[in-house]
Amino acid sequence: MYFGTVIFCLAAVVAIYFSNNPMKHGRWFMVRRFINWLPLGMTYAFLCMGRYNLIVAKSALGTLMSKEDLGLIFAAGTWTYALSFLINGPLIDKILGGKRGIIIAALGASLANITLGILTWLILVRHWQVNLVIAFSVLYSVNMYFQSYGAVSIIKVKAYWFHVRERGVFGAIFGTLISFGVYFAFDWGSAIVKMTSADAPGNWLQKIFAPAGQARDATWAVFFIPAAILIVWALLDWWLIRDTPEEAGLQAFDTHDASSGQMHVEFSVLDLLKKIFASPLMLFIACVELTSGVFRYTMTQWYPVFANEMKQPGTEFFAQHWGWLICIFGIIGGFAGGLISDKSFQSRRGPPAAFLCGFVLVMAVIMAAFLFTQPRLVGWAAVFIVMASIGITSLMSGTAATDFGGRKATATCAGVVDGFAYLGSGLQSFCLGYITSWNWHYWPVFLIPFAVAGGGIALRIWNELPAATRKYIAEVEQKTV
Repeated sequence: MYFGTVIFCLAAVVAIYFSNNPMKHGRWFMVRRFINWLPLGMTYAFLCMGRYNLIVAKSALGTLMSKEDLGLIFAAGTWTYALSFLINGPLIDKILGGKRGIIIAALGASLANITLGILTWLILVRHWQVNLVIAFSVLYSVNMYFQSYGAVSIIKVKAYWFHVRERGVFGAIFGTLISFGVYFAFDWGSAIVKMTSADAPGNWLQKIFAPAGQARDATWAVFFIPAAILIVWALLDWWLIRDTPEEAGLQAFDTHDASSGQMHVEFSVLDLLKKIFASPLMLFIACVELTSGVFRYTMTQWYPVFANEMKQPGTEFFAQHWGWLICIFGIIGGFAGGLISDKSFQSRRGPPAAFLCGFVLVMAVIMAAFLFTQPRLVGWAAVFIVMASIGITSLMSGTAATDFGGRKATATCAGVVDGFAYLGSGLQSFCLGYITSWNWHYWPVFLIPFAVAGGGIALRIWNELPAATRKYIAEVEQKTV
C-alpha cells in the first residue's frame, strides 16, 4: 500500500510536469526534457538514501553509537558538504557541467558507502577497536563531499532547460526528489535492516549479507545496497542526460534569468564567488536556506531517535512509516511553495518562503507545548515541519539561487545556498546531540528563533525578481492588454 502511494505520487508529478507548459514548448521538447530530468532526479533521490542511511544505521547499532556520536558524525559530514560547494560549484560551472557532476556524485558516494559498510562489518564481526566517531566522521565526510556534486549538477542542467516562469514547478519536482530520497532511506533502509537481522535467518537478503552459517544482524547492508543502486543510475545518467537542449539536438532558448544577455561573458572563479558573497540579496536567500536546513534536519534526524527512545503510545505509526510520511508531505510542501510562487506571485520566491517559515513557527510552538502529552499531535507537527522545510529548500536552493545567479553561475550560487542549509544542519546536529541527551523538551524550542529569523528575512526579499524576468513579465502583460 505505502509503496503504491509513492508510485502514484511519482505518476502525479509526471502528469503535472506535462500539463504545466506556460512557455508552449513543443511536444518533443517536453518529452526530451523529461528523459533528462528523470534519471537526474532518481540519482539524486538515491544519493539521499546513501546520505540518511547513517541515521537508520544508528538505530540498528543501538548503544554502540550514542546520540552524541550521531550528532558529531552527522555534523562533520554536513559541514564538509557545505564547504565543498566552494570548490564544486565553480568546477561544475566552468569545467565539468551537470552531466559529469551527477556521475561523479553517484560513483563517489557509492564507493564511500561501500567503505562505510566495510567499516561497520569490521566493527561488528571482526570487533575492530577503533574510535567510532573519528572513523565514521572521516568516511561520512568523504561520502558527503561526493554527495555535494549532486544537487548543483541537477540545478545546473535545470538552468538551461527551464524558463524562470517554469522553475517554481521544477523546484517542486526537486523537493519531490528529496522526499523520495527520505522515503528510500528510512522506509527501505528500515526494511533492509529488518530483512538482514538475526531474527530473519531464512530471508534471502540475510543470507547474502550475513557471514556464512552465522545468525547475525547484517546492518552493513544498509550501506551496500544504496551503493549498488547508485552505480546503475550512474550508467543511465551517462546514457540519457544532456547538459543543454542544443546537445540533445533541440533549439536553445532564453530562460530570462540573470544570465540573459550575458551568456558570452566568461566568469573567473572569483567572479563566480562574488556573485553570491558580494550580493546582499543572495546572502539573504542563503540565510533563509540555512534556517530551512535547521528545520528539516532537526526533524528528520531526531524524530526517529525521539520516537525510539521515548516509546510513547501512538508514535508507532510515525516511527514505522517515517520515510513514507516525509515523502508524501514533502511532495505537498514542494508543490505548494512552487505553485504559489509561479501562479500567485509572478515567480517571486520570498512570499511563499515567508508563509512557510511562519507555519514552522506555529508547529514548533505546538510541539513544545504537547511534547510529552499528545504523541500523535507531536508526530504530525514534526511531519508538517519537514513538509514546510522542503518547500523552502525547493524555493531557495532549487529555484531562487538559479534565478538570481543565472545559467553561467547557477552551480556556484545554488551550491553555496544549499551549503548554507547544511551549515544549519551541522549546527543543529552538533547542538541537539547534546541538548536531547540532557532534556528533550528543548528540541522543538530550538527551532523557534530560526523560524522567526527565516520569516523575517523572507519578508525582506518579498518583491525581488531578476531584472530580465521583470522585463519578460512586463512584455507579456503589455501584449495581453
